[in-house]
Amino acid sequence: MSQPFRLMAIIFALFLQGRASLADDVVRLAIQKTGTVAWELDVAQSRGLAKAAGLDLQIETLATPEALKIALLGGKADIIVSDWLFVSRERAMGKKLKFYPYSSAVGAVMVPANSTIANIQDLKGRKLAVAGGPIDKSWLMMQAYAKKSGVDLKMQAQLLFGAPPLLQQKALQGEADAILNYWNFSAALRAHEFRTLLTMAQVETALGAKAPVAMLGYAFSSDFAKSHHDALNRFLQMTAQAKRILAGSPQIWAQIGPKIGAPDAATQAIFRTEYSAGIPHRPIPDEEKDAQVLYQVLADTGGARLVGSAPKLDPGTFYLQGPGS
Repeated sequence: MSQPFRLMAIIFALFLQGRASLADDVVRLAIQKTGTVAWELDVAQSRGLAKAAGLDLQIETLATPEALKIALLGGKADIIVSDWLFVSRERAMGKKLKFYPYSSAVGAVMVPANSTIANIQDLKGRKLAVAGGPIDKSWLMMQAYAKKSGVDLKMQAQLLFGAPPLLQQKALQGEADAILNYWNFSAALRAHEFRTLLTMAQVETALGAKAPVAMLGYAFSSDFAKSHHDALNRFLQMTAQAKRILAGSPQIWAQIGPKIGAPDAATQAIFRTEYSAGIPHRPIPDEEKDAQVLYQVLADTGGARLVGSAPKLDPGTFYLQGPGS
């Protein structure tokens, strides 16, 4: 190769190397189509937040929470949203995952506005619809809370388990006296002349937490956190910015409202208020301390079926090197 061609080859190689260094960091996400994660990522992409953060978000939509967990554990996704129960249980089995708070919005017990039910004791003998299944976190905490008031909901209430949308319809049709459902469904019920009997935030503090706890969070492997530390923190900063935009923009809720069961401005305002209240603001160590308290409650109530062989929150579950730490 002649000297000029050799020089051109070197320059071209340096050019390609420079372009590669400017490439956005790839972050693979597995999410469910419906839910706040999808809303936030849409804001992050449509508002240019991902590009500004130097991130190439590769998003796969899956049908169920279990499918998300399989994608993460199988190396098909870098980040999912799950709970610290899942992360701690997997850590106890040798899979080094990490958890970073995502939302403290959990749900509530709702009753019709004209219902005579005034407190937890009034649920005895009533038909209570419970979203999820017998080992759903909110249901287990509700049982523990009720027992402090001398009520065994498992034995003294008529229980109806099912998927959140199905139970929502049954509640609206008068087929349940009360319903324990997730925050967005509870928000929608408020727009249909239902009132809040008890929020899960109240339950959590009654069970020993200092403040509402971020039950949901980003779950990712320790290896990903080490090898992509900077990209991960930029992702967390980007999503925090997307949350702030969602919390402060009635216009965005007007756009997504019809898709999420909030067709009118009044319902959208309820959704925005509930969503905003669930944005974590506390130091991560404070979240971790309260998670340890609630984990013990859940372990005592749900047993090995829920927590496996880990009777306590596994040390190191929370990611403490994030931008909010």
